[in-house]
This record gives sequence, C-alpha cells and structure tokens, in this order.
Amino acid sequence: MTLYMPFFNRTLSSRTLTQLHAHLIVNGHQKSQPAATKLIESYANMGHVESARIVFQNFKNPDSFMWGVLIKCHVWSGLFREAILLYNEMLGNFTQVSSFVFPSTLRACSGIGDLGVGEMVHGRIVKCGLQFDLVIQTSLLSMYGETGCLRYARSVFEDLSVRDLVLWSSIISSHVQNGEESEGVDLFREMVGEGVEPDSVVMLSVAEACAELGLWREGKSVHGYVVRNAILSDGALDSSLITMYGKCGDLHSAEGIFNNVVHLSTATWTSMITCYNQCGCYREVIDIFSKMLLSNGEPNAVTMMGVLRSCVRLGWLKEGRSVHGFVIRKIMDPEYNSLVPSLVDLYATSGNTRCAHKILFVSRERHIVSWNLLISRCIEEGSKEALTIFRKMQSYNISPDSFTLATMLSACGKFGLLLYGRQIHGHVIRTSCPSEFVLNSLIDMYAKCGFVDSAYLVFKNRGQGSVVTWNSMICGFCHNGFSAKAISLFDQMYSKSLEMDAVTFLSVIQACSNLGYLEKGKWIHHKLITTCLQDDTYINTALLDMYAKCGDLYMARGIFDTMSERTVVSWSAMIGGYGSHGQIDLAISLFNRMVESEVKPNEVTFMNILSACSHAGYVEVGKSYFNLMKDFGAEPQLEHYACLIDLLSRGGNLDEAYMIIDTMPFQADASNWGALLNGCRIHRRVDMIQKIQEKLLGLDMDDTGYYTLLSNVFAEGGDWGEFSMVRSLMNGLGLKKCLGMSKVEIDTGVHGN
Repeated sequence: MTLYMPFFNRTLSSRTLTQLHAHLIVNGHQKSQPAATKLIESYANMGHVESARIVFQNFKNPDSFMWGVLIKCHVWSGLFREAILLYNEMLGNFTQVSSFVFPSTLRACSGIGDLGVGEMVHGRIVKCGLQFDLVIQTSLLSMYGETGCLRYARSVFEDLSVRDLVLWSSIISSHVQNGEESEGVDLFREMVGEGVEPDSVVMLSVAEACAELGLWREGKSVHGYVVRNAILSDGALDSSLITMYGKCGDLHSAEGIFNNVVHLSTATWTSMITCYNQCGCYREVIDIFSKMLLSNGEPNAVTMMGVLRSCVRLGWLKEGRSVHGFVIRKIMDPEYNSLVPSLVDLYATSGNTRCAHKILFVSRERHIVSWNLLISRCIEEGSKEALTIFRKMQSYNISPDSFTLATMLSACGKFGLLLYGRQIHGHVIRTSCPSEFVLNSLIDMYAKCGFVDSAYLVFKNRGQGSVVTWNSMICGFCHNGFSAKAISLFDQMYSKSLEMDAVTFLSVIQACSNLGYLEKGKWIHHKLITTCLQDDTYINTALLDMYAKCGDLYMARGIFDTMSERTVVSWSAMIGGYGSHGQIDLAISLFNRMVESEVKPNEVTFMNILSACSHAGYVEVGKSYFNLMKDFGAEPQLEHYACLIDLLSRGGNLDEAYMIIDTMPFQADASNWGALLNGCRIHRRVDMIQKIQEKLLGLDMDDTGYYTLLSNVFAEGGDWGEFSMVRSLMNGLGLKKCLGMSKVEIDTGVHGN
C-alpha cells in the first residue's frame, strides 16, 4: 500500500485517478483506510462527490476521521446541508468525535446561515472538551460572525489565549459585514495597540467600515498606513479605498489612487465609476467607461448598472440604448436578471414606459423592485398608466408589497380615483398586511379624495401610530377645510407628549392661518422656540404667513427681518400680508427690495401684488406689474387675469376689462364675469349687464354668490322681472345661500356657532 501513496500527492487527472482506484481494487487494497481516505479526498478535489460517497459507503466501519474527510469534501463542493446531514448521521455511530470533524461542520453551518445548528455543534465541542482548540475556536469565531451572532463571536474571541492576525481579521470583518462598522474600527485600533501588524485583508475591512460611516479622516489614516507600511495593495483594497473616498466626497483622492494602479481590474474600474456617480460626476462616468473599453477592460453587470445610472441622471436615452445594446451583444446578462431595475429606470425616466414594460415582460422579471420602480416613475410623470402596469403585475401573479400598495394609493389620491383606492384598501384588509406605511397612504388617499371621514376611520383603527400617521391626518383635516379639527388633533398629540416634527407644526400653523386663530398661533410659536425647529426656514415662513393673515403685521415683519434665509415664498407671504391689510405702499416697497435682492418673483408673488393693487385701486400700477410678469419668466394664469379684470372693473375701466376677457388665452369663468359685473354695478354700466348676464347664466355654476350679485344688480336698477327670473333659476337649481357663522377666540380656545 505504501507504494501507492506517492501517487495521491501528485496532480491527478480524472482518468488517472480512476485507473489508480481500479488498481487498488485489483490488488485488494480498497479496504485500506489510508487508501480509502485518499480516494475520497481526491474525488472531492475533482468535484466527483458521488464517487467519494461510493468509496466511503463501501468501506466497513469508517472512523470519525473518515467521516470528517467526507464532510469536508461536501463542504468543498458547497453541499452544506448534505454535510450537516452526514454530521448528524455520524453522531449516531460515535460518542467521541475527532476534532478534525468540527471545522468543516461549522463551515457548513455558516454556508446555510443556520445559527441553531451551529450552537448545537458548539455544545458538542464543549462536551468533547475541545473548546480551547485554536483551530476550532477560529472556526467558531467565523461561524458566529457569518451568521450574525456577534455577541457569541465576541465571547469566543475574548476567550482566546492567543490572538493572531487571522483571528483579528475574522472578528473585525464579522462586525463590518453585520453593520457594526464602528465596533469594527474600534477593534482595529485595539489590534494595532496590541502590536499586531494588519495585512491587506484587515485594511480592506477597515476601509469598508470607514466608507459606511463616512469617516474621511480615519479612512485617510488607513490609506496612509497602507502606504507607509508598504502593505501589498491588491485590487480589492484599491477598490475599497476608492469607494471609501467616493462615499466621503473626496473625489481627488479617489482619482489619485485610481491613476496610480498599474493593473486595473474590473473591480477597480467599477469602483471609480461608482465613485463618480456618488459625487454627481455623471459625464465622467461615461468618459471612464469609454477608456475601460479601449483598455480592453471587461465590464460586469455592476459596471453596467453604474453606467446606466449616469445615463438616467443625464437624461441620455440614446447613450443608454447603446449601453443596452452592448449588454445584449456581450451576452452579459441574457435574462436581464441583474440589470432589469437599471434598464427600467432608464426607459421609464425618459418617458418610454412601453420599452420599460417590454423589458419586464421579456425578462419575466418576478422581483417586485423593478415593477415598483416603473409604477413610481409613471406616477412622478403624472401618468395614469401606473394603474395599467399595476393590473398587469397582478396578472403575472406578482404580489404587491407595502411599497407597491403605498405608491398606488398615492396615485389614487393624486388622480382622485376613490373607487380604485377603496379596492386597494380592500386588498390590504384581505391580506392582513396593513403596515404603517400603507395605513398612512390610505389616510392621505382618502383625504386627497375629499373623504375625510374615511381617512379618520383608518386613523382611529391604527395602532399607536408614528408622527407620520398623525401628520397625515392633521394635513388631511387642514386641506379639506376642517382646520379646527386639525388643531384639536394637534392638541391631542401635545397632551399625550407625542413626538412632533416640522410637518406637524407646519400643518397646525396653516390651520391657524385658515381660521385666523392668532392667540393659538402665538402659543404654537412659543412652543416652537423651545425646540430645535425655530430656525427652520419653512416654519418661519408659515409663522410669518399666519401672523400676516391674522393682522399682526408687526410680528410678521419681525420674523421676516430675522430670517437667516428668505425664500421666494417668504417674500411673497410678507408682500401678501401688507397687500391684504391695505399697506399697499409697503407691499410695493418690499417687492422692489425683493427684486434688488436678486430673488426672482414667481406667479404667487405677482398674484399678491396684483391683489394688493386691486384692493387699493392702483389701476396703472397693477397693470404695470401684470405686464412685468413675463420679464421674470412668470406666465400669467387665469387667476392673474381674474385679478387684473377685477382691478380694471373696480377702477371703472370696464371696456378694457371686457376686451381682456375676450382676448385672454383662457376660457373665462364665473369669477371673471362676476368681477366685471361687480364693476358694472359700482359704476352703473347698465349697457353691459345684459351681455354679462348671458355669459354668466351660460356657465355651469353652483356658487350662489354670482346669482345673488346678478339679482341684486337687477333689484338696484328696478328691473324686478329679471330679479325674479334669477331667483327662480336659483330655486330651480336647488341653490341656497349658505348661512354665515362666526367664531370668537378667547385665549387659546375658540368658541362659536
């Protein structure tokens, strides 16, 4: 038998091994344990696991070492579950197990991520008295790290009498790979403090940790350590350092490493492409990809994802199509499995949802992420095609997840599709998957469709709910004219000491503005001062608007003057406040100061200044501001024309107002004709009333105000016949004038009928 052993130490071909096996059988040596063990190992090395099992099964009474060899062979071939089954079978035959068995078995536990089995193996190790074996301790450390049980991994590590570089590398890597990057960096510092010299593997893990934590200074120190100590920097470490600098925003250092790499691997090229993407340098991605191809680099699917992302950000559909063609020609991803989301994003973002949908169909993509991406892109573009895609997704038996449902509910709210939204609500109830994300979307959908009671019913049936849930309901009340209920809900949040954020305060301040609740607004302002939100630009703008609408222009201007940053909304709100309270000169002065400050007025700004001019009777000034709109890139909308018509009508320029109605690029509505009618009433232009009457009554109106105005004009002129006709028309349409109501604010409480 001794004569055959040297043959096993050589590199054998499959044919030679078979011949050697046959020779052993012919000469009666197949029953030799050393020969059988070597045959098992040799067959496993060639990937012939079944042949190895046959040799093992034909050997009577194999010892635990032979079992260990067979288990190890299965682990080498990635057959982790089979390896564990063999381990369990072996335990039925032996009470004392060879230490050789455990490292392979622990590796199998890592391979399938089964912590429970790993813990049982650990128990057997202790029972066999092998818990202090260095090889086994190393395997235990690796198993606990790879299965995410860092507490046990750390315990094993602390019990080690000797901690060499491999063990330090294992514990650091385990923490980094399981999201404990900060602990990984601390362990690295501890390792260096104990005088253990790190190698490229350790530095790779630490660089990854610094990248995830955004620790630029520490990452730079890692890079410096690599350079100073001449640590052999392989492609993986170079790539990791480039990624680290990219995530920290240090593009210059990333480029420095990349330019000094002698042999650029696919991973290095890809890391640089990712780095450029992270820094928003999308054109550079296309440039470096071209260089990669010219250098005979071999891009992989991850590389192509980065290039496609740049095409999306640049809006380069043509170049994206070329990349798509390159992928097809190179047969890099024949079934699009990894590139589907990127390709869908490319075509959907460019508005070509047909191609995006075709890719999903051709690839038979069943992963929900790609479908969600296409649906969300359609909704962003304001396309109802999202509904069609959602139905198609269901026809492929792809179950929607929380993101899909929330996105579709958002679409229903955006397009006012109440019935469809209710169907999705029914699906949520039937599938018993009401995540908070979906519940918040349901509240928002019902509120946007005007069904506040349904929104509140969903809100009441929630669990505790986060601040987002409360915000959704408060916003729903506020936007549907139930501002008092919004304030009441805010008071409930406050009484329960629930968390509040900027959105909460913005919504309740808006509610106070709607109702003119000055004292309540002041109380909220006081509470804001005690939070870190008092310097928030949006909140200060909302407070400014609230004070202005409630008539406290002194407080409004005080907030405006102390704002560190003023947006166009802030300027517009202050101008509107002055205008609505008759301070037209201050409004005009502030508008001029806004222009001098190089803040570009928008449509809302011009609406506010036009409204101020209308109420003050500044006809010529108002006309000049209207004509100024296009100079600032603000296109006059119907409401601007309505304000101009009201301005001219109040000032007696009725013929000019009529001409504007006749020539404006919009179909005149009741507000336009109503403004002109009111001007005719003020200036007694009876000759125009008949024309206006025909236009007004030809519109489909449900606002009693215009009918009342028209009937009052006839009454003032003594035309009782026309008066009766208008009143009869109102009664026939079932229109009644809404009763007035008033509220009184006492301290922070509100009372009224």
